[in-house]
Amino acid sequence: MKFAGGRRVASPVDVTPLIDIIFQLVIFFMVTTNFITTPGIEVDLPRSSAQTILQEDNDLKVWVKADGQVMLDDDPATLSQLKEAFSASSKDTQVVIKADKDVDHGRVVQVMDLARSHGLTRLAIATEANVQGGTGGGSLSGAP
Repeated sequence: MKFAGGRRVASPVDVTPLIDIIFQLVIFFMVTTNFITTPGIEVDLPRSSAQTILQEDNDLKVWVKADGQVMLDDDPATLSQLKEAFSASSKDTQVVIKADKDVDHGRVVQVMDLARSHGLTRLAIATEANVQGGTGGGSLSGAP
């Protein structure tokens, strides 16, 4: 038996379901991806085995970055802004200085002197805990 010959025409492939699946995958990955970065200031604290001082809610946190830039509670600050913050703080406020280990020592002393000149005597310098075999954590060593 002989069939009527001729070339067969290939039927087109329907790509509509494929496009639907691709869009669903794109939406899935967009929804499940975490785009939030961890807030904070990049400071590499020095290590210390000194005693740990408890942090309080009303602490005034001052960061000194490696390039000498001063930050007050996550915002860049000038020395005049530090003076205003120190003046507005009560005498019981603890000033926590989180200085990078590569920062110039004079810059840290400048911040400490500024705090003391406004009557703030509770100063603490934040360090990384020098723990053997552990992951470590932040600690504060008090300054007289």
